[in-house]
Amino acid sequence: MAATCPECDNQLDIDVDEVEEGETITCDECGTELEIVSTEPLQIAPVDAEGYDDEDDDYGRSHDDDEDEE
Repeated sequence: MAATCPECDNQLDIDVDEVEEGETITCDECGTELEIVSTEPLQIAPVDAEGYDDEDDDYGRSHDDDEDEE
């Protein structure tokens, strides 16, 4: 199934049978990391626009906490 990169409008050929929601792919044209938001219908979005910053912050906090305990 074809999808369009939201950053550069490159046509991406994605086999929905081989990807799962939450999986990341990379645009061949611009290198943007894209998350599979939904497989039916196929929806993709740039990784940093889908809340990965929040997860990075959570990881940073727990990682800092671990260092304090050592």
